[in-house]
Amino acid sequence: MSKKLKYRLFDRLKKISQYEFWPWWLFYFPAYFYGLWLAARAGSFMYFSTVNPCMKYGGVMGVSKYDILSRIPRKYLPDTYLIKKGSDVHDIEKVMKKGRFSYPFILKPDVGERGRDVELIQNRDELIRYLKGKNGPFLLQEYIDYPVELGVFFARLPGATAGRVTSVVQKVFLTVTGDGVRTLGELITSHPRAAKRLDYLREKYKDEWSRVLPVGIEKRLEPIGNHCRGTTFVNANHLINDRLNHVFNEIASQIDGFYYGRFDLKVPSLQHLYSGMQIRILELNGVSSEIAHVYDPDYRLLRAWRDVLRHMTLVYEISSINHKTGSGRAGLFEFLRDLRMHLRS
Repeated sequence: MSKKLKYRLFDRLKKISQYEFWPWWLFYFPAYFYGLWLAARAGSFMYFSTVNPCMKYGGVMGVSKYDILSRIPRKYLPDTYLIKKGSDVHDIEKVMKKGRFSYPFILKPDVGERGRDVELIQNRDELIRYLKGKNGPFLLQEYIDYPVELGVFFARLPGATAGRVTSVVQKVFLTVTGDGVRTLGELITSHPRAAKRLDYLREKYKDEWSRVLPVGIEKRLEPIGNHCRGTTFVNANHLINDRLNHVFNEIASQIDGFYYGRFDLKVPSLQHLYSGMQIRILELNGVSSEIAHVYDPDYRLLRAWRDVLRHMTLVYEISSINHKTGSGRAGLFEFLRDLRMHLRS
């Protein structure tokens, strides 16, 4: 049996046995029925649209990342600039000069999800390649090279004096370690997560593909912490305590109209996290953000479904209170129209 065939067989078996590799629509299958029940209970399919009044549709789709970041206190943010639609290399270089930006930096769509088109730009040639076929608008964001990246989920009932952190995921980036024998290409091909993006990585590391990686030397293949890009999501709910709740109550209380969602952030250490110092929030996502700790390879499916349904209940409770206090629900037909456009894009 060829190596290629063995990999395909291994990949197929892994996808079946480990739900973290399932298509999203399959993993969330039980949620469809629970969502219909909650909609019937609320008397509206659009009940969720009031969960975060500061976000369109509560943050389901089409939300400007720049708009949301602008609502967060500046001390928690990396330097971030909005690049207008249709901008070219020269336009971006003007923004870089004005903001005293240098390589490397992050470029990503202002409206996007699941890590699509998020890239670490190392030089001008990579910037030119990135812009081909893309029209923007984009976010030009300072690259934060802190060692700890987390997704911290926060929820607060409207009117309550405090909320709480309900989920924490720690992200372990896609990395290979040299053995002094195999080339970088061989290490990538044999890695069960790296091989899923083989064509992309082969192009990205074409100049290093045939080089032997020395013994013990680690090479991070992906600087972007998304599951679809090979990152391992590790359940870090053990980090939740009163200190963490205090820090995120302090942050969330300053974001008017925010009650439910996930902060994607980096910190130098857990000590900095608990002290609320040097936290850098890369994104804040609303009602469609996932409790990513459930994608830990060792997590159990039934526990994952239980956690998902519990958070759906939180969405129902928060949105119901907001609706009763005056937040209007979005129209279903308007939502379906925007959803169609979103899926097409």
